[in-house]
Amino acid sequence: MSALPVVCILAGGLGTRLGERVRDTPKPLLEVAGEPFIWHQLRLLAAHGAQEVVLCVGYLGELIERNVGVERFGLRISYSYDGPELAGTLGAIQRAQRLLGERFLVLYGDTYLRMDYAAAASDWRASGLPAMMSVLRNEGRWGASNACYARGRVLAYDKRSPRPGMSWIDYGLVGLRRSALSLAPAGAEDLAELLHRLAREELLYGFEASERFFEIGTPAALAETDAFLRRDPVKR
Repeated sequence: MSALPVVCILAGGLGTRLGERVRDTPKPLLEVAGEPFIWHQLRLLAAHGAQEVVLCVGYLGELIERNVGVERFGLRISYSYDGPELAGTLGAIQRAQRLLGERFLVLYGDTYLRMDYAAAASDWRASGLPAMMSVLRNEGRWGASNACYARGRVLAYDKRSPRPGMSWIDYGLVGLRRSALSLAPAGAEDLAELLHRLAREELLYGFEASERFFEIGTPAALAETDAFLRRDPVKR
């Protein structure tokens, strides 16, 4: 199995939709199927050939570092902390650049993505494009569809104002070359703004996922993910 590029996990969010659950516990450490959610993420990445992870942390980030450490499931783990002012998902990636290398993958700290990570990384490299976004044919099943995809390209992406006719949804795994960060619109703080521009300029490779995603962003989603991971855990 080929090693994956460095994986950047965006784990600095406040998790406000979870209410009291995150008052003293950062979202990645919420118990899911008997252990911190981030352990499930890391175990899955290790099973798919990841070797190095960078955790971008903010809210109660020191608790995450204390819980996870610098090695888990055979992964080497580094940390990049938010500054005093929250800079958004794109700002967190930019702050972590020195740890990420020339080519890296990005995923969110509240998602569990069942996909072929190695195939996504390999196909993206072969495409020659500076960025990649995984997509799932959605047809409105899991939130509003927000992307147009065809023949290996994401042709349009709009997270804020998805338009009629979009039938795909961003699945949650992104790939970036460092050079792609320079294409972000001036003042952009959200990764979605960069991806919107890359799609518009036909620079965004699309990798098609086939399994639905799971996440823990709301109480209902947390309960659903807990039930799934109790039925179908990754063992390592």
